[in-house]
Amino acid sequence: MEKITDKIAALPPGANYFSLEFFPPKTAMGSSNLRARLDRMSRALRPLFVTVTWGAGGSTATKSLELAELCQRDLGLTTCLHLTCTNMNRALVDRALEEAKVLGIRNILALRGDPPRSEEYREVDEKGESTPAQEVEFEWAIDLVRYIKKEYGDYFCIGVAAYPEGHSDESHPEGQSLEHDLPYLVAKVRAGADFIMTQLFFDIEAYEHFEETLRSHPSGVFKELPIIPGMMPIQSYQILKRTARLSHAKLPEQMIRRLDEVRRDDEKVKEVGVDIVSEIVEDIKNFKSRTPAPRGFHFYTLNLEKAVSFIIERTHLIPASTPDVNDEEAILVEESAIPLGGPSTNGVRSGKGRSSRRESAVGSDPHNRVVVDSSSQPDFEAAAGEAGIKSEPVNTRANTLAISEGEGSLGREATWDDFPNGRWGDARSPAYGEIDGYGVSLHMSVTQAIRLWGHPVTPDDITALFIRHIQGDLAALPWSEEELSEETLTIRAPLLALNRKGWWTVASQPAVNGLRSSDRVFGWGPRNGFVFQKAFVELFLPASAWRALRAHLVAHHADDVSFLASNAGGDHEASPEQAGAANAVTWGAFPSKEIITPTIIEEVSFKAWADEAFGIWAEWGRVYPPAGPSAKLVRAVLDDYWIVNIIHHAYMDKDALWDLLLRQD
Repeated sequence: MEKITDKIAALPPGANYFSLEFFPPKTAMGSSNLRARLDRMSRALRPLFVTVTWGAGGSTATKSLELAELCQRDLGLTTCLHLTCTNMNRALVDRALEEAKVLGIRNILALRGDPPRSEEYREVDEKGESTPAQEVEFEWAIDLVRYIKKEYGDYFCIGVAAYPEGHSDESHPEGQSLEHDLPYLVAKVRAGADFIMTQLFFDIEAYEHFEETLRSHPSGVFKELPIIPGMMPIQSYQILKRTARLSHAKLPEQMIRRLDEVRRDDEKVKEVGVDIVSEIVEDIKNFKSRTPAPRGFHFYTLNLEKAVSFIIERTHLIPASTPDVNDEEAILVEESAIPLGGPSTNGVRSGKGRSSRRESAVGSDPHNRVVVDSSSQPDFEAAAGEAGIKSEPVNTRANTLAISEGEGSLGREATWDDFPNGRWGDARSPAYGEIDGYGVSLHMSVTQAIRLWGHPVTPDDITALFIRHIQGDLAALPWSEEELSEETLTIRAPLLALNRKGWWTVASQPAVNGLRSSDRVFGWGPRNGFVFQKAFVELFLPASAWRALRAHLVAHHADDVSFLASNAGGDHEASPEQAGAANAVTWGAFPSKEIITPTIIEEVSFKAWADEAFGIWAEWGRVYPPAGPSAKLVRAVLDDYWIVNIIHHAYMDKDALWDLLLRQD
């Protein structure tokens, strides 16, 4: 029941503290594994508080509240619930705040969220005229701060966000300005904000300028206010580039040079990333030591534990009031992690080697690995003289920290998903899916979306957008935020042919048969290895086209391919061998390593992705007036189209999949 500001105020002068951010996993298995991870991290690291991200509306919001309840009630962690205000009406905000109060949560991070889409909250009457459907009162975070203060007084401790380099709704940093943001930040504090938490950053000079500007502001509102810098551990090269782009955070040239030197090896990227973020933390500690106030740091964990555990231990942020981990001897044997590799989303490489894949599975046979508590311990053979001596607890705090850092067999089990591969990884991972934790979104404003995609009114208009993207003439699609990778350029011709049929491809991968891991285009992982890939494609197509294609696959290619298919209505189909199975479509063999399978296609993860993929269609539709032709087109797609994933198992034949699909007519 503690407020964050009260806990900070109770710390001695110059003390260090930190908080951890988590998001609701996309699958039930991920949620189960996150509970074990949260328990382990809370005991090993002792954060001052944790935060839980918010998914606006529906099941995502429910999952946020369930995760907040787990943290607050079950684990006894002081919890701060994120709450976004745009695209939410007052009733939804009231319900979230009331449920938070029932759970004993007294801390709210008030955020704006996605750019407002007022048309989303209007319905169409029989005459085609739009009328207000719900009462909307929130457009900016300050509106939410004022509302909470008005309705709940001082019950909630309210935090607000800030951007050390300035905020921008656009896809590039032009127009970002701290000076432009300052009046709005002053207004949020005057409206009742109790602390500031920053967006992630890597430019230490920009942060120091930011805090100095706030502390010396003539309004005086920031003089004693807690300002908590946001730190993101570097989980992979591609995740870093994506999140920096979405948050408009500058990546200093020296930092990029250090990462570029190791970008082909995800394990090395993570090691260098720990060094970089640890150095930033130490620099900020030195900067903040000019004043006696406690020094705090907020870590965006992305639901992973290994890198953040290393950083927190290395920078001595673990509370001094707890037993010194150096006084305890960890019984675990250290073993290094394994670098991995992954596919492309509509030709956009999820990261590897030269663009560093995101990976999650570290073994060829992934399981639901949950590290249990002290009720399950290994057997040891004791010498005769030791047989009557009671053993020390296995789950000491030092051992728990060592597990979170991936040491020994328990550590390998705990951090098995330490190299996440987005939606292509193992659905059992708490980090499964696109790693941002904020649910389905176009990641851009309405203005940007219209500028990119215009106002399509026929399926042919959508086909033209997909073709332009594959040709390199369109920077992004709703499902694909970047241009095509070099690897996908090798299959651009068949992808263009499929899209000209009106089969819209959103993910694909060429077949690879034993190329060197150092290959400039297809290589990934450590040196002297060999990499393999099965060709696959994922596409949207009309129900009639899917029925014909499915019949062809079953009749003529049942032994060659596997498929998964879903529609927006919840119908699902799978080839017999794919139902419930995990299909490795990328793997590598490396000296002194197990066979590594970073890219997995399985039924449970496909179903989760299908919901998200059709959710993105719905988000795109909300860009347009609901009675307009573009919105009607999107609704028609949602009513009729299927998303289908097809894998061809003959990885020795690079043309097998494309010949099958393009000649099936």
